[in-house]
Amino acid sequence: MTSLRRTLVALSASTLLAPLLLIGTSSPATTAASRAPDPQIKAHEAAIAWQRVANRTIYSEAGLAPPLGALYLSFTSRAVYDAALEGHKHGRVAATAAVARAAHDVLYAYFSASRPALDADLAQTLSSLPEGAKADLGDEIGAAAARAMIASRVGDGRGDTSIVYSKAPAAGIWQPPASGMALPWLGFVDPVIDVTPVTLDGPDSLTSAAYTAEWDEVRRLGSVGSTQRTADQTEIARFFANNPVAMYRDALCRYLDAEPLGLIPLTRMFARIDAAAATSVIETWRLKYEVGFWRPFQAIQLAGTDPHPDTIADTSWTPLVPNPAYSDYTSGHASATAPFAEVVRQTLWDDVPLVLRAAGRPDRPYATLTALEHDALNARIWGGLHFRDAMDDGYYLGHTTADQVIRALR
Repeated sequence: MTSLRRTLVALSASTLLAPLLLIGTSSPATTAASRAPDPQIKAHEAAIAWQRVANRTIYSEAGLAPPLGALYLSFTSRAVYDAALEGHKHGRVAATAAVARAAHDVLYAYFSASRPALDADLAQTLSSLPEGAKADLGDEIGAAAARAMIASRVGDGRGDTSIVYSKAPAAGIWQPPASGMALPWLGFVDPVIDVTPVTLDGPDSLTSAAYTAEWDEVRRLGSVGSTQRTADQTEIARFFANNPVAMYRDALCRYLDAEPLGLIPLTRMFARIDAAAATSVIETWRLKYEVGFWRPFQAIQLAGTDPHPDTIADTSWTPLVPNPAYSDYTSGHASATAPFAEVVRQTLWDDVPLVLRAAGRPDRPYATLTALEHDALNARIWGGLHFRDAMDDGYYLGHTTADQVIRALR
């Protein structure tokens, strides 16, 4: 038994029972009785629990923006998958310790404020395992996987303050708020997996009929005072304004609680989801930085500056959902949704019943991933945040990237 494990297991019972929060759930707080250690915990159960820990740490505690959080989720899930592959060779105990240690150490390295909670979570997982060589071996395997992941991301471009978005005002060009573009460096971060970048054709020309149709669609349906948007469309737009990455992960973990997948397929699926999402996010932010296409509120308020005679300015037009501080093309929401849906679809089929939860809003059940994608895509138009072309191209980017990641990450 390692000295750190002795320390962790010796933590007080009240600390060990710190809840593994479910992001976006409206469920009552987990009771101490339901959190009692399970002496027969399975490795795949530990892997699901640590996906919840990652969700909590990155989004609830650290409060990262969804695209940035997706990057750190990819670091965690890849280390866990590598640990699972090696730990699985040595049985349940080693595999369980390996996935817990790998997730713990990656999150511990990046989120110092969460270290006490992470230590308590790790102690709880380890306390369910018999002491001995198998647990210690798994612990070492997980620590090695985490070290390798952390070392691979040193100097990867995260937080590079020299990258600043700046484009001269012109028709079709997004202008940032006074605070500047959010996360401008994200499009220049080193890839998390070696796949071919997806080529997109860019936004529709301002003089095209396609642009006029998209402009008119979001003008009619996306404003805060729209009389053409239905009540259900309004609810969908507001629901999907919540963190999609956290919502999807929460829903998938709850599904997997009832429909176990097994350790290797499960950890591989999460590693693929997160690698595909992070890759799509990086490409998306590069386009947001380099193309800098204006958002609907600018396009509608400043329509008098564009070359199309059929777009008439409305200087009072305001979107239903507040604008984030980055440009329209291509959609960051799509870069989270499409990779998730495509990896899960190719792993579990399209008809995976998922119930999405968001604080303060009614749950939304989806019988298929196709139905979920439909609402998530249209939500950004009904919310007044994106032109349809940015959504369509974002989904193409996410699906295509997911296909490549599935082939690359075996």
